[in-house]
Amino acid sequence: MKIKGLPIVRSGSLYRADEDELEEGTLGRLVVRFSPFDTWYEINSWWEGRFLEKTAQGAFKKTAREAKRSDGLYSTKVLYDHGTDFNIGNKMLAVPDRFEEANEDGYHGPVIEGDLLDTSYNRDLLPGLKRGAYGSSFMFSVIRDSWDHEPDASDYNPDGLPERTVQEVRTFEAGPVTWPASPTATAGMRGLVGRSGTDAWMERLAARNSTRHEDLVRSYEATRAYYKTPDYKPSTPTLDSEPEPRRQVDEAAQQRAAILRSRRLDLMKRSY
Repeated sequence: MKIKGLPIVRSGSLYRADEDELEEGTLGRLVVRFSPFDTWYEINSWWEGRFLEKTAQGAFKKTAREAKRSDGLYSTKVLYDHGTDFNIGNKMLAVPDRFEEANEDGYHGPVIEGDLLDTSYNRDLLPGLKRGAYGSSFMFSVIRDSWDHEPDASDYNPDGLPERTVQEVRTFEAGPVTWPASPTATAGMRGLVGRSGTDAWMERLAARNSTRHEDLVRSYEATRAYYKTPDYKPSTPTLDSEPEPRRQVDEAAQQRAAILRSRRLDLMKRSY
């Protein structure tokens, strides 16, 4: 079973060039990196379920090649908050002039770079970008992958969660976000309060485009029913966490998990 074009969101890391590196007429340079190749990270999502994932070298080569324009620039979009911000919307922040799988400065993975366009909305974002206030993420769909549904427990997978290796993707867009799925994502990704980037994006989409949101809800549920991925696991509070917001998030997650389980059972019954 393949559901083409189902978008998922993963964290990245965001860099901005120093002032003396900038070209005249530009506001700054964005460098967006994904998680390094062959690095396991946990996906803990209301919509996708709970499993380990890693991206194989070569997964971004085709999508980068197809995105390259005749002028040497790339058609991959660079948006703020995946185009869901009510003020900026789908306006482009930059036109990438680099999109490739890189092996540099101790990092091995895909990189998207581009100069910030000199616009009023980029000027609004600039102070926060300079101070490192934003995270970043990629949105893409998986074209080809492989699964190990019953792996043995290991040091990197002590719970024996299903393991997914992403072998080919189609990249839609990348850019800065206010609430990244991870505060630090240079060496793997961990869910903020146990949530993935897909979850946060779906919440924003529900407010902007309820029709598309409902269509995607059905697609995610069908995918979960097929792959039988374990349910989202609420985070365990820590001494540093704020108990009330965390309790509210976990209670909401438990309620949503129960609803999703019921829907998946209905889907599975209908398929037999």
